Amino acid sequence: MFNNRYSQKKVLITGNTGFKGAWLSLWLKKLGAEVVGLSDTVPTTPSHFEAAGLDKLIDTRFVDIRNCVEVNKVVKEVDPDFIFHMAAQALVKKSYEDPVGTFEINAMGTANILQSVRQLTNKCNLILITSDKCYENVETYYGYREDDQLGGADPYSASKASAEIIISSFTRSFFEDPTDIRLAIARAGNVIGGGDWATDRLVPDMVKSWNANIQVDIRRPMATRPWQLVLEPLSGYLALGAKLDADEKLHGEAFNFGPAAEVVFPVKDVAQALESQLVGLKVVVDETQAYFHEAGLLKLCCDKALSKLSWKSVLDFNETLDFTANWYKNFYSEDVLVKTFSDSQLDDYINLARDRKLGWVQDAN
Repeated sequence: MFNNRYSQKKVLITGNTGFKGAWLSLWLKKLGAEVVGLSDTVPTTPSHFEAAGLDKLIDTRFVDIRNCVEVNKVVKEVDPDFIFHMAAQALVKKSYEDPVGTFEINAMGTANILQSVRQLTNKCNLILITSDKCYENVETYYGYREDDQLGGADPYSASKASAEIIISSFTRSFFEDPTDIRLAIARAGNVIGGGDWATDRLVPDMVKSWNANIQVDIRRPMATRPWQLVLEPLSGYLALGAKLDADEKLHGEAFNFGPAAEVVFPVKDVAQALESQLVGLKVVVDETQAYFHEAGLLKLCCDKALSKLSWKSVLDFNETLDFTANWYKNFYSEDVLVKTFSDSQLDDYINLARDRKLGWVQDAN
């Protein structure tokens, strides 16, 4: 896959202990990469990173992304061929509780990574993952395109827009020549899937309540999101990294990765779908908890990824929820080892992409 661009290459993942980071680590190991992680801590208990044994399989450097000196030291020592920068404070609610910390991690953490690659002398491809929330959200039904206005009402969204401005500044100031350092930006929509235990997120809250046999309160049943399995944007990140390595024309470009238009559903539909899968789950709508601003509608246009990367999502809404529910049911039943089951889901996802003849899984260029 990806024209063997990752085989026997050193890949540094920041935020490798998190939800997306653990899945990306599994995939890159499958592709034959030498994976090194940079994270400040294991963010949740339980943790996919620990449950799948990635703490024993991956060399993880426990460094705070805000510590520029230590970040520089790790990047210089690893001397990576690829960097996937995913370390972030990713929760809207927490951004209200700690706005300064959110800006420090998401904006200045990104600046620290960009500063650290300036010391590299060999070629390095840097994929900077921000968010669909970096756009100034005007609740439009039409998907945001990569050149739409940046912004953000809440501190989390504003921190991601700030990171984008920092990336643009570094690109134009220090990385205009893409010969050695090439970078691209990835913006993903709402992500769900097995192994997510973050606080104040819909699916983890429902799963934890189901396992504890207590009710779960839903605060915004009509909030609409482009729900996608965690493997969907990761396939886009990997396709982008491989293409960037081959084609310097992608240097400095931003790409959206989201599901098809028909996979944009309100929260209540996700809750109902999981209720049917997780027997005994009790869902109660309690909109009195909706005391801070969150976007009502978020949707991305991914035409650019299709055109330049041959990328599009694989799964429909029901398949996305099936993958998600089955992972958690297996985790709590302990039918199959976590890493074995995660690997099997990754294989199933790739096989579906092949069966459906999607360009990113077939493209050899």
